Amino acid sequence: MSRPSLPPPELRARLKELVRRTCAVCGDRLVSVVAVGSLALGDYRHGRSDIDVTVVVDPVPPRADLASLAATLTHPALPCPAAGLELVVYAADFTACPSGRAGYLLDLDTGPSLPARASHDPADASAFWYVIDRSVAHQAGLPLHGAPAREVIAAPDRPTVLAALRASVREHADGGGHLADNRVLNGCRATVHCRTGHWFARHRAGEIVAASEPAFRPLITDSLRSFERPREEAAALPADDIRAFLAWAAARVEEAATAAGT
Repeated sequence: MSRPSLPPPELRARLKELVRRTCAVCGDRLVSVVAVGSLALGDYRHGRSDIDVTVVVDPVPPRADLASLAATLTHPALPCPAAGLELVVYAADFTACPSGRAGYLLDLDTGPSLPARASHDPADASAFWYVIDRSVAHQAGLPLHGAPAREVIAAPDRPTVLAALRASVREHADGGGHLADNRVLNGCRATVHCRTGHWFARHRAGEIVAASEPAFRPLITDSLRSFERPREEAAALPADDIRAFLAWAAARVEEAATAAGT
C-alpha cells in the first residue's frame, strides 16, 4: 500500500485546526507535528481508527502550557471526528536519540470512543506503545507541520523494537480492553515486522499472515471482516483460537529476538 501524502479529506479541517491550536500554545517551541498510526500507514478507517499525532517541542514548555494544550485539544472543545485522538508531546532532545522509554511530556487521549486521559508522567504508561509509535513515525510519519519526522524522531534499534513487540503481543494476549479483531491483527503486524523489519498497516499485515499460515487463515479472515466495521459492531471471535494465534505470534517474536541476539 502506498503511503499517503495528505490526510483523508474527512480529517483535514480538524487536523488543520489541531495544528493551529498547537502552534498558538507552543509558539516558537513547536518543532514538528506528525501523524502516525493508521494515518501514516495509509489505513485510516472512519468510525474505527483513532487519529494518532506526535508533537515535538524545543525547548520544553512550562507545565501550565502543556495543560493548556490538553484543554484546547480535548473533545468536545475540539470535536474529534474519529473514534479518538491520541496525541503525544515529546522534547526534541528525547526524540533525537533512540530510546526504549515512554519519555513523553504529555500523553492525551480524548474523543467519542476513548476514555479521557491527560498524563504528564511517563511512569503512568507502558513504554512499548510509545516505542512502536516512534518507530512508525521514523519510517512513515505523515508531516502536518514543521520538520519531517525522520529529522527529529530517531528510530529505536531492533532489540528495543522487538522488546516492545514482545510486550505488545503479551498485552493483547491478556485481552483486557482490546477488541478481538484488533488483538489478532496486532499479532499479525508484530509477526510481519519481525519478518521484514518494516511496519505495515494492520489490515495488510493480516492479509500477509493469512496467505502464509493456512491454519490461522479462518480466524484472520474473520478478523479482517470485523475490522471493516465500526468499533461498536466488531464481531466476537473464538477466545481459544485467539489465544492459540497470539501464542504462535509470541513465538515468532522470540525467534526474531534470538536471531538478533537479544
